[in-house]
Amino acid sequence: QAQLVESGGGSVQAGGSLRLSCAYTTGQFYMAWFRQAPGKGREGVAAFTGNGVDTYIASVKGRFTIARDNAANTLSLQMNNLKPEDTAIYYCAAGDPKDYRGYFNPSTYTNWGQGTQVTVSS
Repeated sequence: QAQLVESGGGSVQAGGSLRLSCAYTTGQFYMAWFRQAPGKGREGVAAFTGNGVDTYIASVKGRFTIARDNAANTLSLQMNNLKPEDTAIYYCAAGDPKDYRGYFNPSTYTNWGQGTQVTVSS
């Protein structure tokens, strides 16, 4: 079973940038970043497939960039122009085609990291 470990979270002011990284032991076809804000459900943010397709939710499109480095076994999320509403715990997730239920459906992903906190102050 793949293991995923996130890093790079922290606290920034609105308009700032952070880069999250996820180190994984075994790559899977679908890899994504989710987030969970206090009192809210887990929300898919950006996803990357094994054939090079990336997709984003509307609220982060143009600000966030997901990238995958198969040689280094890392998944990253570059977050620019951060807003207070981006505050959440961010999770890295990985899944296989047999479990596919949609890019941002948590059921697609069978392996999850422990999460890293991102706090954006106004």
